[in-house]
Amino acid sequence: MAVEIEMRARFTKEIHDQLVTRLKADGEDLGPDDKHIYFYVLPDQLLKVTDNTAAGTAKITLKGSKIGQGAAFAETEFAIAPADVPAAVKVFNDLGFETAMHETFNFRHNFRLDEVEIAVKWSEAWGYHAEFEVLLEDDATDAARTEAEAKITDVATALGVPLMTEQELADFTAAFEAADKERKERKEREQQAAPIR
Repeated sequence: MAVEIEMRARFTKEIHDQLVTRLKADGEDLGPDDKHIYFYVLPDQLLKVTDNTAAGTAKITLKGSKIGQGAAFAETEFAIAPADVPAAVKVFNDLGFETAMHETFNFRHNFRLDEVEIAVKWSEAWGYHAEFEVLLEDDATDAARTEAEAKITDVATALGVPLMTEQELADFTAAFEAADKERKERKEREQQAAPIR
C-alpha cells in the first residue's frame, strides 16, 4: 500500500492552457491519461473503478480518506481487465453502494516537474483543474509527508497555480455531492411519474 500526498487546484481554461504550455516547456510530458471513473463517496473513504481509456487498462482503488480530509491518502489498488469494469461496478452497486456512486469522464494529461506528478484535467463536475501528487511508501514518516506537501506547494507556486485549501475542497465536494443527489432524485421522480407504456 502506498500513501499519496495529493493537492488540487481549479482554474479557468486560460490558466489551463498556460499551465499545459509551461509544463510542456519545463516539465516531463507523461502523455494523455483520459479516464472513465465510477467513484463511490463513502463516509471516510473513496472507492473507485477506473477505466483508463487512454492506456487500455483498468483498476480498482480504495483511498483511506476522501477529498477534503487532508492531503495524505492511504491507497490500495489493483489492476483489472478493462472488460471487467462493468462487472466491478455491478458488484459494488449490488453491495449497496449505488446511491454513493458518481460517474465521470476525465480528460487529462500527465506531467512531472521537480518530482511532482501533475495531472491537468477537465471534467464536467470539476471543470478545469489539476491534481499535484507525490507518492510515498506506506511507512513514510511525518517529516517525509510534510516535505512532500511543501514540494507540491513550491511547484504549484512556481507555476502560478493557487492550491485549494482543505476547507475549499470539503465545501466543493459537499456541494457536488448534494447537487448529484438532487439530480438522481429528480431523475427517479421523473421516471416514477412517466406513464407506463
